Amino acid sequence: MITFFKETHFDFVGKRNVFFGVSGLLILITVLSLFFKGINYGIDFTGGTLIQLKFKQPVSLAEARQLLSSGGFKSDLQDFPKDNTIIVKVKTTEDGISEKIQEIFRKGLPDNGFELERAEYVGPTIGRHLKNQAFFAMFWSFVGIIVYVGFRFKSGIRGVAGVLAIIHDVFITVGLFSVLGREVSITVLAALLTLAGYSINDTIVIFDRMRENRRIHRKENFYDMINRSVNETLSRTVNTSLTTFFVLLALFFLGGEVINDFSLALLFGVIVGSYSTIFVAAPIVYEWEKRKFSGTK
Repeated sequence: MITFFKETHFDFVGKRNVFFGVSGLLILITVLSLFFKGINYGIDFTGGTLIQLKFKQPVSLAEARQLLSSGGFKSDLQDFPKDNTIIVKVKTTEDGISEKIQEIFRKGLPDNGFELERAEYVGPTIGRHLKNQAFFAMFWSFVGIIVYVGFRFKSGIRGVAGVLAIIHDVFITVGLFSVLGREVSITVLAALLTLAGYSINDTIVIFDRMRENRRIHRKENFYDMINRSVNETLSRTVNTSLTTFFVLLALFFLGGEVINDFSLALLFGVIVGSYSTIFVAAPIVYEWEKRKFSGTK
């Protein structure tokens, strides 16, 4: 196995305030973006209409967007150039919306016939229900992680630290989507839940090494024991993250528009998740233990 770091001795705990500051800055940017720009929810959450049209000849997104805009529709578009297919998403479910959009293309592109491949409608009530379900899915996953990690390591603070690191990762990833104006859909939610599982897996590896080192090096103070544990698992964390990163990078550039937001959420999430595993989760445990047992370095 390729190892990028051998017998490192980085003082991660000693630099914790610097990295807490970096996390604080990212969280502040996220809060400001959410306050001023908000979240661009997809029709899964807001309600709306999705229409998929297959044309005989290629149609550019710019041309399709111009036609819809002149017809009074503000829409999100996705295209599949190889199939001459365009997906139109509008945040309305008024009667006859599908026919109106098709009529716009018939008049605007009279020499380019098309067929309706799919039409889906999500009502606002269903959208609100899905939004509530998404919140509870995240909430109960966090509760489950706290219980599991607390039981496994016989330490509630490690469960809480793990969940705080996950919330840190998910919140900042949502902030990225807010800053970029990207749509948050059910697919992106699936990516965020996947990110939560990925992040806690890396964190548990470090916590497990901390438990092992505490048993082996009984006379070592907690400060040095955490640094030892993070350094010993550093190569494993980097190897795992890079492997996942390159796969997601290929999905992001080659996977097409349909999974582009999904792969972006995971791509950024792997970076911030690896960061929080090393620089956030373990230092939180240290801060708690330091306050619990005053006098420890």
